[in-house]
Amino acid sequence: MVVTLGYWDIRGVSRGGPGGRGAVGGGGECGGVTEWLCPQLAHAIRLLLEYTETPYQERRYKAGPAPDFDPSDWTNEKEKLGLDFPNLPYLIDGDVKLTQSNAILRYIARKHNMCGETEVEKQRVDVLENHLMDLRMAFARLCYSPDFEKLKPAYLEQLPGKLRQLSRFLGSRSWFVGDKLTFVDFLAYDVLDQQRMFVPDCPELQGNLSQFLQRFEALEKISAYMRSGRFMKAPIFWYTALWNNKKE
Repeated sequence: MVVTLGYWDIRGVSRGGPGGRGAVGGGGECGGVTEWLCPQLAHAIRLLLEYTETPYQERRYKAGPAPDFDPSDWTNEKEKLGLDFPNLPYLIDGDVKLTQSNAILRYIARKHNMCGETEVEKQRVDVLENHLMDLRMAFARLCYSPDFEKLKPAYLEQLPGKLRQLSRFLGSRSWFVGDKLTFVDFLAYDVLDQQRMFVPDCPELQGNLSQFLQRFEALEKISAYMRSGRFMKAPIFWYTALWNNKKE
């Protein structure tokens, strides 16, 4: 069975003026910056679908041009899908209809025994899953803030400490939970890759974190996906963000 992944597609959206903020209603998760985050939140899901060779199709919702970014492509459909809590991204797999990006990741991972096996491994999965979401949201709030340039120095000041914590948590393991890949490695890759793009020369992104990124990108299915025409590295954020808001 082919599953359906629905999310905002910002490719081809006409950008407004500098710093302009459109209003896409009913957008997605994570409060405050929710609707603008959806393209980013779907990325780790796509990586996991590719790695597990899960057949999937994408429903890419498109907003209208600036300045209004008309959301009707999504709002006209959102209440008709049978979702308990309609937002983006969503996954539909037969009778299973899920929202919330981490719930979607867990659903896919459970099918492939990628949620940790021992109690200790499951604890590490739970802790890292939530910690990575904290890091993701802090970065998103920075990038969508009109005070981006003012807030950036403080973010850069605290970033090395956050990365050192992740480095210690990874330690000498191949993956964050142990020798076997789990779904939190897909989250970790996404978060760390964004920081690598934001601060390419960050010393704390060397060593075992750099090796982790290289190891992940070398996975056969991931490498093939990244070389394909279906893979899009950027933009990470919506056009109203102050960083990484354009297609590469």
